[in-house]
Amino acid sequence: MSSSNVHQRDGLMAAQFELYRKSAVFALTFNEALDDRLRRDFRPRTGATVSTSWGALSLVDDREHEVQIAAERFGLEVGHSCEWELRELEGFMGPLFASAGHARTDQDRNPLRPESVGYAVIRAIESVTDRADVRKVLEAEFARTLSATMPATYAAVAADLSAAGLKAAGMSYRANEGSVHDTGRIGGLTGPGALGQVGGGGRGGEAGPTTGGRSSGLGGFGDSQRSGMGQRSGGQGAPMGRVDAELMALMRRLTAFSGGDGGGGGGGGGGGSPRRPGELAPYDSGTAAFEEYTDDGLRLAAPNLIRAHRDELRQVSHGALDHMVIDVIGSLFDQILSDPKVPPQMARQIGRLQLPVLRTALGDASFFSSRKHPVRRFINRIASLASAFEDIDDEDGRQFLKLVRELVQEIVDGDFDQIEVYEQKLLVLESFVAEQARREVKDKGDAPTLLAEKEGDLRVQRRYAQLLDDALRPLSAPEFVRDFLSQMWSQVLLKAARGDTPEGARVKRMRHAARELFMSVQPKGDPTQRKAFLLQLPRLMQELNEGMDLIGWPDTAKKTFFGLLLPAHAQSLRGEGLRTLDFNLLAREVEGVFETPVPQVADLPPGIDLPVLTEEAVLPRFSAEEAQRIGLVDEAAFDWDGTVDIDVGTEMPITEVDIALEGLPAPEPVEPMQGGSLADHVEIGFAYQMHLEGDWQKVRLNHVSPSRSFFVFTRGKRHQQTISLTRRMLVRLCESNRLRAFESAYLLERATARARRQLSALSPALA
Repeated sequence: MSSSNVHQRDGLMAAQFELYRKSAVFALTFNEALDDRLRRDFRPRTGATVSTSWGALSLVDDREHEVQIAAERFGLEVGHSCEWELRELEGFMGPLFASAGHARTDQDRNPLRPESVGYAVIRAIESVTDRADVRKVLEAEFARTLSATMPATYAAVAADLSAAGLKAAGMSYRANEGSVHDTGRIGGLTGPGALGQVGGGGRGGEAGPTTGGRSSGLGGFGDSQRSGMGQRSGGQGAPMGRVDAELMALMRRLTAFSGGDGGGGGGGGGGGSPRRPGELAPYDSGTAAFEEYTDDGLRLAAPNLIRAHRDELRQVSHGALDHMVIDVIGSLFDQILSDPKVPPQMARQIGRLQLPVLRTALGDASFFSSRKHPVRRFINRIASLASAFEDIDDEDGRQFLKLVRELVQEIVDGDFDQIEVYEQKLLVLESFVAEQARREVKDKGDAPTLLAEKEGDLRVQRRYAQLLDDALRPLSAPEFVRDFLSQMWSQVLLKAARGDTPEGARVKRMRHAARELFMSVQPKGDPTQRKAFLLQLPRLMQELNEGMDLIGWPDTAKKTFFGLLLPAHAQSLRGEGLRTLDFNLLAREVEGVFETPVPQVADLPPGIDLPVLTEEAVLPRFSAEEAQRIGLVDEAAFDWDGTVDIDVGTEMPITEVDIALEGLPAPEPVEPMQGGSLADHVEIGFAYQMHLEGDWQKVRLNHVSPSRSFFVFTRGKRHQQTISLTRRMLVRLCESNRLRAFESAYLLERATARARRQLSALSPALA
């Protein structure tokens, strides 16, 4: 039905008819042809093989050549759609052949490669029909269909091999004949940027100096390196896609020889002197400074190994996509290593992750699109946390830097192609930062304890309001009265109970007022009920005002409520009222509702959300001494109608349009760095800019209450000041642009936005 003309439709119908008519013959021929290919490919290549089949003695005709060409064409068409699955499956073929005693493990020995499947399909089509036009239609349709289904098939085969206990081939290194010290080669690659320059400059066969127990020359791994690499888990986690073994070997060697702490060494030039772009010099991260400049004049905090060894990486990689990824990651690290908001000490640690990040990008396309990718989050997190320190050389900063150095070293020495590695390191990092922030806030006072008590009161208030609302909902009354009694008067009852005994006079008066308010809006057709209402009204208004004053309800909210109550009272005096018995039963039921016991904090169920407090709701009450002790910011201290001075030093926000790269997956929307939605994304340990006392101040978030109703910031280097905000205050500051993130975007997003201009000149395919 999708055909565009009658001739095409007739051809498809004829092909469908022949296939249905001889489907059994098709399946049988396909199985025999594929089995024959499997046996031939799995047979050891020990020399000439003599076939015992009489049919094999015939001369090869032109049709056989046509079948081979068609099979290759079929394999190319199908292979494009399942490139990653094929790479993963090919990793199992080497061990599979080795287990059968085969010495050769070439890629073309994969028995299930698309070419072999295509050969079997074409042979099966030949058995169905001898018409050339029908064969052509069937070949095209099978190629289109299998292009969509073979990726899942190859993934399932690889999963079956893994479940059977077969381990995929890991890193392999093929040494050249002779000494690599003499040639400066790796895996047969040569050039001015070869790995020989990374090791620290062996000349003419001399081994370079050692750093951290590792040989910095170009020879094979030293004893310490062999033992370190042998401790890897062997890929038992979830690998981030398949990467060619030779490329993986090169990246591991570049990582191993890049220096023990933040840089790579090389044989070109002396340390500390400016060098040409792409030229590496011996580098020791313990030195105070490192100088390397890009073509754009960017000063890097550590060597860019990807750019320096771009030619070698491109030679061992396959396909234009891999080459583009190498160029993209190299350009990103030019921007990362020169980012002004990242301390140089931390930039050097991030620089040690260049090759692990490249390996991730080559094997996992979601690295470019998902902002929740563990590798992206790990790099962004350590950069943002480092920029939050006023001085990273102080005690807390040194402890954080030491932890990051250890985590990075474990990644470099371990299985950095396993995604679980980064997830584990991220958990360790977040736990350390949370504990460090908790200790810092505790040293500055008891703000967390006091705020926890206030939040407990809010949770009790929320639970009590829910209980009253559930009990009043079935009863007939105007909506605004039920909401007032459940949301606001519940706070009055709680306040009265805390300052008095549960059966005290004030509690009884407030309960009486709640019952009388609910009954005052009920219809009153009986003259006796009307008279009782008019006599009770002055006392009711007095008790309502007493309760509102008890919790400090705003005057505007009072006027709004009484503006609704007076018409409701007038309406209740008109029309048909309730019978006396029904009226008294309702009054008794309402009285029982407000005798509900007040819940305790220990008895509260989990999952009670605290909404953002509105203008009408009552804010948590703090005494003047409590507010001063925790640095609580008062809303009255801000001129909300005034404008905020523009900070010319702040970069413009970055959107997903700024980080989109053509040819790579579309990125997810970036996290907000300013505006009202920022309140939902603030994180402990991050730096923010807050407009206080008429000026912008850099603050660091150190505490968030469990229900995210209170936030504690600190500012200052030596004499730190504590700044506490309620949830409502935080939202108002964000909405009025008086609070925004210290960074215009996370590190990788900033680097991508700046690299787009550079990459647009490098490749027309990138925008």
